[in-house]
Amino acid sequence: MTDHDPDGSQLLTSTEVGELLGAAVEHAGGRLIGWALDHVDANPNQSTTATYSATVAWPYGERDELLGVSARASGPAASDTKAEIFADGEREVAVWIYPNDPDLPGLARAAYTEQMAGILTEHDVLGRPVAAHEVSLRMIGYRPRRRAVLRVDVEPEPVVLYCKVLRERLFGDVVRRHELLLAAGVPAPRIAATTDDALLLLHNLDGRPLAKAVFDETDPCTAEDLIHLLDAMPMSVTKLERRPPWTDAVQHYSQMVAAAVPSATDKLAWLTDQIAEGLASVPLGNDPTHGDFHEGQVHVSGGRIVGILDVDTVGPGRRADDLACLIAHLSTIQRMNPAQEAKVHRLIRTWVPVFDTRVDPLELRLRAAAVIISLATGPFRGQEPEWEWETLRMIASAEALVRQVG
Repeated sequence: MTDHDPDGSQLLTSTEVGELLGAAVEHAGGRLIGWALDHVDANPNQSTTATYSATVAWPYGERDELLGVSARASGPAASDTKAEIFADGEREVAVWIYPNDPDLPGLARAAYTEQMAGILTEHDVLGRPVAAHEVSLRMIGYRPRRRAVLRVDVEPEPVVLYCKVLRERLFGDVVRRHELLLAAGVPAPRIAATTDDALLLLHNLDGRPLAKAVFDETDPCTAEDLIHLLDAMPMSVTKLERRPPWTDAVQHYSQMVAAAVPSATDKLAWLTDQIAEGLASVPLGNDPTHGDFHEGQVHVSGGRIVGILDVDTVGPGRRADDLACLIAHLSTIQRMNPAQEAKVHRLIRTWVPVFDTRVDPLELRLRAAAVIISLATGPFRGQEPEWEWETLRMIASAEALVRQVG
């Protein structure tokens, strides 16, 4: 470890990392032609993981690659040894080339059409053998060392599936949550197959994402529909492991945001204090909750809700946690045109008073502000254009909610 950069965040976001990437590519038999920072996950004073878009010259020709690097204040962890360990001065870091993520063992299979076709055939997902040329894959999301989701299209039926690539230690719990909700009639995705290397294949949901439908001329659903969807989760959900609410980590996320945008440090400290003090006397709660409830998780059709995604975080909590999460996400949608912005703001103004009748309005706003602060880590993490301005805009949204309480 180095005293001035314990978590490796300075190294992994500077040009100095280029030498490390070059050495890793050379070790793998290639030559690094160019690279750019793609994604950053920072845990201040503990660890940093970053990915880089790179062009590599291999013996068979040039190819675009995604390189991953993890640095830890405490030195390499046990799972880091599944990657290549390289030294940079006093620091040792783990380096891998996608899809060989050291914490996602199934990704190396899920990322290739030949192997995915074999998985579909082995598990008889379509009731027939599947050939590689019938399969196309598209990466929907990749959080290095955490999870990945791929869309799997199979012709000529056509069939759409989604493949969740999970960490092995979490896999069983995620499968159990899907099974529990499906048995209770909650419209979660049906399981198509599970594998020994922590791949969860899911059938496509009906309808379309609420994240798109919020821009429609007609309302996609009602606030009551959203509450009823959450209320439909069985009470057995409350027996699952408790996921800490977003507000428990507000100081952690505030530190992450402040590290990226130091000018916001004082404002973030004030917000953190207001949220912590305002919720200090609120008990944990024992409602069945989704845990990450937002417009991207809900599918709608014909003005009603027809499905719910990403039930990995289902567990006991407070109904205000879920409703606040939705408000926070709707309040921070990026790159809307004026008409879209007006529609979303109208939905928020329509839905929030209904939510206020179900949960404590003060709690709702403070929890929503906390979720916004967690979301404010996103623009820097994803290296988005104008990420600093987007981050400050999110912080302003959190402040507006907190001042409503005051």
